[in-house]
Amino acid sequence: MNVSAVPELAPPLRLLLGPGPSMVHPRVLRAMSTPLLGHLDPRFLEIMNEVQAQLRAVFRTENPFTIAVSGTGSAGMEAALVNLIEPGDAAIVVAAGVFGNRMAEIVGRCGGRLVKLDVPWGQVCELGRIEEALRKEGKVKVVAVVHAETSTGAQQPMEGLGKLCHAHGALLVVDTVTSLGGVPVEVDAWEADAVYSGTQKCLSCPPGLAPLTLSPRALDAVKARKTKVQSWYLDAGMVADYWAEGKRVYHHTAPISMVYALRESLRLVLEEGLEARFARHRRHSAALMAGVAALGCSPQAQEGHRLPSLNCVRAPAGVDEGAVRKALLNEHDIEIGGGLGPLAGQVWRIGLMGESSRQENVLAVLAALEQALAKQGKAPKPGASLAAALESYARS
Repeated sequence: MNVSAVPELAPPLRLLLGPGPSMVHPRVLRAMSTPLLGHLDPRFLEIMNEVQAQLRAVFRTENPFTIAVSGTGSAGMEAALVNLIEPGDAAIVVAAGVFGNRMAEIVGRCGGRLVKLDVPWGQVCELGRIEEALRKEGKVKVVAVVHAETSTGAQQPMEGLGKLCHAHGALLVVDTVTSLGGVPVEVDAWEADAVYSGTQKCLSCPPGLAPLTLSPRALDAVKARKTKVQSWYLDAGMVADYWAEGKRVYHHTAPISMVYALRESLRLVLEEGLEARFARHRRHSAALMAGVAALGCSPQAQEGHRLPSLNCVRAPAGVDEGAVRKALLNEHDIEIGGGLGPLAGQVWRIGLMGESSRQENVLAVLAALEQALAKQGKAPKPGASLAAALESYARS
């Protein structure tokens, strides 16, 4: 390859309606283009403080340890688990999709004793089943659940889970990668101990940071470890010193521009207001689901536990779902996701997260789906899905 002939970067303009990343507000992109500061510059340290305060507001927590891990959401997952689990520690993991199974994999890599509660993909785990496992296993260090399972579109109920875990001496770890900023996340009310997310979903920031908050109870567990955290980079005790106001001990060079971006994306979230933002996600999801139902699609996730931020639907019978996704991308510049694991070839995952959750985007993807299905002879009466969506909007 002649590297001198590489042209100026000019990626196509896509409408991002997949499982992530989501669309990014121009204000966030502008923030990323502002001049760099040193990662220990006094003004940058003030910016870090501002990000921490905003994250506490969005997480709805008073936890002093609330930071942005330098890495994607999976780095947040790993940070939460490697800091809390030592070799031999029992960990109950609810595995109801790809990301619950990823948690289980990390527990194994930590040398923990995995107690895996397998749940059919699209279903949620009943509180009673977790309670039964806690009673059966005796001493359990961690219970880990995915609040918003990106692979299935299901939302795990959280009410009473933290209290149950603490009654049995366990810590609660929660994945909110696809829920933070799109559906209610109540860290303190849930009594959760380690909660992490990602920037590229409902926060509508480019991927690259993982918001993470640890309760005082979780920090006590980290301090009481008998062995070193297996990851130097994600060691909470060391990272905490970098984010601690008034301390700021060098640990690593933070991704300056990404911190700028997160600061601006959180400003947008809080300007809109959390309740208004949650209502917006519900409204557009309801319209989308009405529209895809008119196309012959059915929800994958359990009724009453469906995410408005990630809508997972079964493709109509006899449809080549991959060809439909390809047509949307090549002919309409619209990205939606396909199925993972046992759902591969069966479902579409349509993300309406953050900036992507807009009426014009719902109508655009429905119109494109109608056209793609028509090519396979599977479309209903033209405009049926748009009419169903508009009726949903009229009712709301």
